[in-house]
Amino acid sequence: MRTSTVRDGAAWAIPMALAVDAVGTGLFLPLSMVYFLAVTDRSEADVGLLLTAATACSLLLPLLVGRIVDRIGPRPVVIAGQLSQAAGFFMYLGVTGPVSLFLAALVESAGLRVYWSSVFTLIAEQADGEAKDQWFARAGMIRAAGTGIGTVLAGVLLATDSRHAYRGMVLADAISFVVAAVTVGLFVRGARRPAPEGGGEFPDGVRQLLRNRPYLELIGVNVLFNICTVFLAVATPVYVVRGLHAPGWAVGVFLTITTAVVATCTAEATRRIRRRTSRGGAMAWAGRLWAAWCAAAALAVLLPRGPLQVGCLAMVMLLWATAEMLHGPASNALSAEAAPEGVRGTCLAAFQYSFATADMVTPGLFGVLYGVDRVLPWVVVGGLALAASVVVRPLERRLASPGGEESGAVGGASERAAGDEVRKGPDRQSAEGT
Repeated sequence: MRTSTVRDGAAWAIPMALAVDAVGTGLFLPLSMVYFLAVTDRSEADVGLLLTAATACSLLLPLLVGRIVDRIGPRPVVIAGQLSQAAGFFMYLGVTGPVSLFLAALVESAGLRVYWSSVFTLIAEQADGEAKDQWFARAGMIRAAGTGIGTVLAGVLLATDSRHAYRGMVLADAISFVVAAVTVGLFVRGARRPAPEGGGEFPDGVRQLLRNRPYLELIGVNVLFNICTVFLAVATPVYVVRGLHAPGWAVGVFLTITTAVVATCTAEATRRIRRRTSRGGAMAWAGRLWAAWCAAAALAVLLPRGPLQVGCLAMVMLLWATAEMLHGPASNALSAEAAPEGVRGTCLAAFQYSFATADMVTPGLFGVLYGVDRVLPWVVVGGLALAASVVVRPLERRLASPGGEESGAVGGASERAAGDEVRKGPDRQSAEGT
């Protein structure tokens, strides 16, 4: 795979930053409620509402962050996001009541939002058109592996049931984010920022985004795809244990299978699919596979309980994993390629709303539909996946460059042009490997 300059450290510094975030997230999320209940006298409901309120207050940040990225570049914003997360974790060490909990969670949540609203722009800045897919594939693998490692470590800490162990985990998270920020600051070079056209002011990215109907539609279509992604964790435990009356340990097996496959095979799957189709084509195939996954899971009600049912469901999980491997890198690369150069930061920050929306919608969607019938959520989500797979290819053609080339086509002129723009930065050259 081709990347930008390996000498400036981006090929390892950015993956390291992604790994730190993934491990930290996987480690802290399962322990967050336990930790806050241990260090405060608040109830589960109080802690949950405070964390939700802090997260909600950060939801407006991406568009603001995107405008800042367009003006100064993504590198300093990524560093600021990491340092803000570190500050939040340091503040967690001093939490004693609801006010300190909310303020610490707000700082950490804001840092998380700033980081994810800028890091994909940094990745897009480091790779030319043909390498973007592999960069995003590696990012997906790192996130899956890191989250899995963090979750395993969280399980070990939970077994100790020690407040000192929990505080050690929070301190380790804080220090790791500082290390990641320093690493990006020292070893990643930002590309030269283009001057505003005509020597005037920088363009209003939000206004351009709101006028860019195809890009807004891409965000909307990606919500449907991301519902399929979130649906695995939301629906599988309830459906398997309560709907199919399968043993609880089977859920852990299914989630382990999907995590292991995504963490090890995404780059190879992306390389193979991009030889055969465009990014929109890869997303369409992901939608079809997710629809097949939903259909197979729904039909599991016809199987007798026992090893046959669990074995079949384990095989079905490979459909979800394959779809996830095809969709993730393709969607991120397509969004980066379709974003106009001068307002890329704003567009990629807005693209993150497709993930946030899916995170908010999916639990309620599943709960309402499952209350009607245990199979209905799978039918509806499978239908959404098919609808998205039908819409995405025509939409990809509408996201064409001014020259008329398809933005996602393999080896298209638009990709080469974008790569040329990225390589205009100082001391940029292609290199083999990451």
